[in-house]
Amino acid sequence: MNFSKEEEEEYNLSLSRFESMLKTNKVLFFDSEEFENIIFHYLDTGKINLAKKALKLGLEQHPNSVGIKLVEVEILIFQNKLEAADKLLNELEEVEPSNDEVHIQRASVYSKKGNHNQAIQSLKKALSMAEDMADIYSLLGMEYLFIDEIEKARESFILCLENDEEDQSALYNVIYCFDFLDEHQEAIDFLTNFIDRNPYSEIAWHQLGRQYFALKNYEKAVWAFDYATLIDEQFWGAYLEKAKTLEKLEKYQEAIENYMVNLELDSSSSFVLLHIGICYEYLNNFPLAIQFYKRTVHEDPMLDKGWIALTDLYIKENKFEKALFTLQKAINIDEMNEKYWIRYALLNKELLYFEEAEKGYRKAAELSDFIVDYWIGWADVLYVLSEYETAVQKLLQISNFHPDEAEISYRLAVLYLTLSDFEKAVYHLTIGLNSNYDKRTIIQNLFPDQWQNPIMQNAIKKFESR
Repeated sequence: MNFSKEEEEEYNLSLSRFESMLKTNKVLFFDSEEFENIIFHYLDTGKINLAKKALKLGLEQHPNSVGIKLVEVEILIFQNKLEAADKLLNELEEVEPSNDEVHIQRASVYSKKGNHNQAIQSLKKALSMAEDMADIYSLLGMEYLFIDEIEKARESFILCLENDEEDQSALYNVIYCFDFLDEHQEAIDFLTNFIDRNPYSEIAWHQLGRQYFALKNYEKAVWAFDYATLIDEQFWGAYLEKAKTLEKLEKYQEAIENYMVNLELDSSSSFVLLHIGICYEYLNNFPLAIQFYKRTVHEDPMLDKGWIALTDLYIKENKFEKALFTLQKAINIDEMNEKYWIRYALLNKELLYFEEAEKGYRKAAELSDFIVDYWIGWADVLYVLSEYETAVQKLLQISNFHPDEAEISYRLAVLYLTLSDFEKAVYHLTIGLNSNYDKRTIIQNLFPDQWQNPIMQNAIKKFESR
């Protein structure tokens, strides 16, 4: 409720008198409008019992007040007593058939019942009676969204804005519709016209920047975000979007400065901390990057991107033991994250800790949706551990989901050759050669001893001479 200073004083006095009456059990008189404001105050503050008490007293003092009865309808709708609300609305419509609020509340009942088309008809009826149409257009837009009539929803929100250009929710909803329809250039045209009429609308400038960002016009996006922050220096969301855009432009120092402003204006955000770390990493300032990555995982231990960024930076610096320690901490927090386990496997393999690498690949494979690289890596480690038959089983298992993957066939050929099952070795080698001849170098690079095997060489020469 928006009041003038004088109205605010009267409103506060009414509330004070009403609450004093409740404490003393004295019955004081209030006019119907006072009761409506008192009831709405308690509804807005979530004090439903006090709202109902005020409603009861209001109806006792003003039994014929349509305004108070309409508030009663709102409470009934809030309590999901839709049939009672419908009955009361029928009575009110007989008394005041041209009261737009009656039709607005009936639309609310229809909407709660899921009858959105009927709600739309009630709102259209209300429009024909109302003087202030902005709120009705906004409600109409929401009903169109419920039935996926996005273009009609957009039209309604635009009409809402035409009646009240200060309605920020309507502006956001218009842009939501443009985004949903993937019409970014059209959104830019709309926002440009809107800004011509409302040059100090920081929301419009912010949304304009978002549309330029979506079209990858990053320079124009920064320009728009700049205006948003000039109009409202506390607009932390605009600083965030501007920082993300500067990051895209590889202006990492400027991006950091804007992320820092965002941190000052908003509470710590793991997303912002992570991206400050990323920017510092791009600037080769690894100590500060590590510092912000650590702050990221402290702020949100479940954010895997933070743990992974920290791990990967330690690996980049050849600090493998620190990387392994970091991964172990991440796994202790979330042992069901395959991204942690695959890095655990790769890192242990690099450090020649093959048994731990096998564990990592096994966990990653179990948690993933049959990702070929995980299973192939698992089989390679099993090969090093001389667990040839287990490696064969895993490769055959994954081949059921990726029957045309040459890397699987070549590895099966190597494993069967190692197990002296020459017929199967040649069979799988031939499958691999037919599938992808160039990938035969996998055997040469990873399994040089088997590559030199005469059976392998003869099979390859035989294939080439066909």
